[in-house]
Amino acid sequence: MAIPMNRDLSALAARQFDVLIIGGGAFGAAAAWDATLRGLQVAVIDQSDFAAGASAECFKMVHGGIRYLQHADIRRLRASCAERTAMLRIAPHLVNPLPIVVPTYGHGRQGKAFLAAGMFAYDLLTIGKNSGISDPKRHIAGTRLLSKNQILDLFPELEQRSLSGGAVFEDGQMYNTARLVLAFVKSAVNKGAIAANYTEAMRFLWDGKRVCGVRARDRLDCNDFDIRAKLVLNAAGPWADYLLQDPAHFSGHRRGHFSRDACFLVSRKPRSAYALAVPGWNKDRDALVGRAARHLFAVPWRNCMLIGVWHRLFAERPDTAHVEEAEIAAWIAEMNASYPALRLTRDDVIYANCGLVPFGDGRSAGGELSFGKESRYIDHREHGIDGLVTLIGIRYTTARGDSAKALDLLLQQMQRPPQGAPTERVPLAGGDIADFSRLAATARREVAAEVSSATLDSWLRNHGGDYGALAQLAQTPGQAQRLGDTDTVMAELTHAVQREMAVHLQDVVLRRTDMGSGAHPGQPAIEQAALGMQSLLGWSEERRHFEIADTEGALRHHRASVPGSAAVTPKPAATQQECG
Repeated sequence: MAIPMNRDLSALAARQFDVLIIGGGAFGAAAAWDATLRGLQVAVIDQSDFAAGASAECFKMVHGGIRYLQHADIRRLRASCAERTAMLRIAPHLVNPLPIVVPTYGHGRQGKAFLAAGMFAYDLLTIGKNSGISDPKRHIAGTRLLSKNQILDLFPELEQRSLSGGAVFEDGQMYNTARLVLAFVKSAVNKGAIAANYTEAMRFLWDGKRVCGVRARDRLDCNDFDIRAKLVLNAAGPWADYLLQDPAHFSGHRRGHFSRDACFLVSRKPRSAYALAVPGWNKDRDALVGRAARHLFAVPWRNCMLIGVWHRLFAERPDTAHVEEAEIAAWIAEMNASYPALRLTRDDVIYANCGLVPFGDGRSAGGELSFGKESRYIDHREHGIDGLVTLIGIRYTTARGDSAKALDLLLQQMQRPPQGAPTERVPLAGGDIADFSRLAATARREVAAEVSSATLDSWLRNHGGDYGALAQLAQTPGQAQRLGDTDTVMAELTHAVQREMAVHLQDVVLRRTDMGSGAHPGQPAIEQAALGMQSLLGWSEERRHFEIADTEGALRHHRASVPGSAAVTPKPAATQQECG
């Protein structure tokens, strides 16, 4: 049985760990899982909730690297494909194949022959892409060429003039980005790691020129304490650089360039299970061979459409990243120009998500972009500092593999470093599933009839083979009750609080359940959830009202259309009554 995730800060302070990981996003969570599989004593902390930053707000794609073919970067192409295979293999409940249609027009670089040549070359370079994926329904299919009529059957609204057909390739799509991060954290905890959210690393602890832990702050009660470790991995994403702003120890460090990557969710029901790629206005400056412009994607997700991705340089602090009203208008204009049949309006936009990732060389001019290519690794021994490696990850897809490389680099400093762990094969928590359809059929027979099909599907997607804990909870009086008009039931909230370290209302609404995905869950659902957490956690009336207001503020940050609001508001630096 899975071990509950308990927020026990005394356990963090009580002993010295082999490895302390700072950051509970995709890269830090994957590193924690990897390090525990290597047999190490591991601690992982995050200043906010797990996956509360860029990991939750990404485009939800697991990329197989087809774009790198344009760069003639075969190494990255194959590495990205291997990571997609690993994600499909270890988290079958959370990652699925996604077919993507690329229409072609006329001849030359916009024509079918040019596109087909590239896609079939990609297929040859990624032979073995389904290795170890036992369920054939979850295999990534090879390229399929489509006629003009076949394209129009899928997307009858496309401009027919000069349309010559197209091609379909497949990538991966995440059902729930935050739950995938949580699956890594839960897997690490099941193997003995100590994890804590809302625990901020304030500064490093030093033994001469060696980092030996951090001074940490509990952001719930403002108490400071020490976490000691033989080795430290700084995997705090765009916040990682700020821990290095210590002239006494890191005198030569300069913060790297970051892109604020953004996408938005629109209230359009997908026509099919296929995504559509259309050329946008900007070019990939680093592409050696390619079509006229980089592609924008309209992707089916949760009965809505997810559209993106847009990039722009962002030099300010990460907690000020937000989407401005003028940007949404520009995105709509570009998307409508690229895909006129959508006829998007401002009222269609439900959510606007954004997160920071490493960018290229800091230049963005003339509609050409230089994207970040690889995660940043800093072995601080190069600067005379032992015990510390910094990893700033670039893409959710590569979190597992890149965190393994960072650990390999860090563990060189151990006298007898353990061998690498088979994280590409060992299922994550809930992911030991040979056949998802068979699991769903079994669950329907076992779970009480009062649990709706939509609720059960959500359990299976978010928890996989561990859905039984929710089914058992739902048998308790009141636990099968729906929260407002959502398909989320009280048992999911109770489970999130008692076993998944949810300590704030927005942890449940935005990251542990499906309540806040796709649309505002409604005021009754928010109120019911707050009452449930008040009962479980002993909140005062004042605290309950604060949590409701705080969650509404977080939803306003994510939502792009709020009655009476002219713009998307910046994400607050603190999400509760925390230390300043």
